Amino acid sequence: MYKKRLAPCLCLQLLLSAALFSQTHTSIPLGNEIYYILEQAELRGLCAPLPGARPYTRQAVLSAINEILGSPEGKALKAAEREILERYLEQFSKPEPGFDWKRGEWYGESAIGEKSVPLSLNAGISVDIEGSTGIYLSGDYYFGMELWASLFLNGDLGRHLSYGFIFEGGLMMAPREYLGKYHTYYPGFLNVSGSEYQDREIDVYSQPLTHFPYSYKKRWDGSIFYFSSVSSFKSWPEILAGGYNLPAELTASFFDDKLIARVGRVSHEWGSTSFGSSLALNQMARPFAGIEAEFNPVPWFSIISMTGWLEYYNDSGIKTSSMTFQNMFSLTMLQFRLKNYLFFDFVDAVVYPKRFELGYLLPVINNFFYQNNVGDFDNMAITLNLKGQYPGIGNLWVSFFIDEMDFTSNLWTLDKQMVAFQAGMNVVLPFLSFSSLKLSYTKINPYCYTHNRNYNPWYGDLCMETSYTNNGVCLGYYLPPNSDEILVLFKTMPAKNLSMNLQYQMIRHGADFGSSAVDGSNLLSELDPAGRGSKPVLKRFFLHDGAYQWSHIVRAGAEWNIPKLPLALYGEAGVNISYFTNIAGAANDGASHPYSIIDTAEYPKSTGFIIKLGLRLYPR
Repeated sequence: MYKKRLAPCLCLQLLLSAALFSQTHTSIPLGNEIYYILEQAELRGLCAPLPGARPYTRQAVLSAINEILGSPEGKALKAAEREILERYLEQFSKPEPGFDWKRGEWYGESAIGEKSVPLSLNAGISVDIEGSTGIYLSGDYYFGMELWASLFLNGDLGRHLSYGFIFEGGLMMAPREYLGKYHTYYPGFLNVSGSEYQDREIDVYSQPLTHFPYSYKKRWDGSIFYFSSVSSFKSWPEILAGGYNLPAELTASFFDDKLIARVGRVSHEWGSTSFGSSLALNQMARPFAGIEAEFNPVPWFSIISMTGWLEYYNDSGIKTSSMTFQNMFSLTMLQFRLKNYLFFDFVDAVVYPKRFELGYLLPVINNFFYQNNVGDFDNMAITLNLKGQYPGIGNLWVSFFIDEMDFTSNLWTLDKQMVAFQAGMNVVLPFLSFSSLKLSYTKINPYCYTHNRNYNPWYGDLCMETSYTNNGVCLGYYLPPNSDEILVLFKTMPAKNLSMNLQYQMIRHGADFGSSAVDGSNLLSELDPAGRGSKPVLKRFFLHDGAYQWSHIVRAGAEWNIPKLPLALYGEAGVNISYFTNIAGAANDGASHPYSIIDTAEYPKSTGFIIKLGLRLYPR
């Protein structure tokens, strides 16, 4: 009789234990609106400060949502805000076993092995379809498109380990305009025979003409394939092309989420600055395979460390391009928090040619100083973030990225001061649900994020590239070197299924093509070694040392999740007014000159209207 009662009890216990641990630790993609919602909740003091290393796990997001809904401050939520949180609580919670057509997925759970380890599997699909157009007053017009179909598999292997795999295939077209040539060294540089300092001439293209400047993120991995020759590896879908994307992860959590470890290939955003503003590791960067660990032992301190394998950009073929770009990327972030009022980050990063360099893998060793022990072959960077916040009102932050810097020399005019800085603020708008106004100014100095190609003992006579890039895209901020930006962003979620935004940007960037190109304005730029000496010859005079492109961008967008249907519609429309300024004298002559607006065949004025419409079936 006892055994008969024991058997169903054990079965019930195993079923309940499996239900508790389903899809707990897989990450939520950075494009999900929940990151904005949690940032607003933290800004208003509705929840405890969240770690500055994103993406978050499902468990972390569910805990934060439950904390908001159950807190005394949560009682003051607007009805629409509570409905929004409840919608995401349902979306990220364990689905019912079996197939659910409304979610486009099948879910099952069981227990395996002698110890009855809980096991779950969730499989589903999603489809993203987007069309875009650029209509220009010059009479030119362009069309672009994205069509991606995804199959995902995720679930749990026991209490502590979760897995996630996504298989995406897509068609895409993002036309660009060829602008001209750019020299990686400044004009007049003399190649040093037999040395690693050799000038290269590279092709320069415009931003995708059917998207707003610096807003397009490549979704494909590696290369794309034209249908005229599917065996050829291409770098960009100038015409309709196919590609794939394979994010994956194994994530483990211990000690009530105080220790999180992940092996995988996902996008990241690191730092306590506003979401999307990181100068060290930005969500606009391409994902890369890596190993990472996050330790949050006490509420006021966190340490996060990651080492990854960067990917080459296919500009000269799959073998030639990758031959000189074989890089790894290690970074460690220390975060200090004073409750919900003061935040400080210290980020120590290094890009280095692939080798078994254990020192860079250890978070307890400072990469910047460790390079002195192993030789000067690598690209070091340090980022400092400081944010002050008053819950319910807003926050202020400053960020400083140091690629290369010399405190004994002029900080304001020398090219060798390869730094970026940012200041910004977020203001709560209490009269609307989950609404805020963001203002920021960002300045990227010439040659920042770049690095000279160097000979390395373990790569023979090959000049290895160690710029702060992955697959041709900056790991840090999305602007190229020698740029600045003023950003004003209003965002709101007025209803359960609706989000809206209105944005203005002024972006200025030194021309990296043509007769008045400014040195240090491209991610492939290389700073002449003489510019690092005691008597440097290269100086910068932002806007006053050559041609600069000015872009004034006004855009509005919205996304609507249709109630009771697994469908989301989104769109964006706006205008980009672009023109160039130039100086009367020669560019890069080491002096500051007055500038004025020009309109020439080489540097023309342009006004473009951008429209983008899309739908997501089974949005994730």
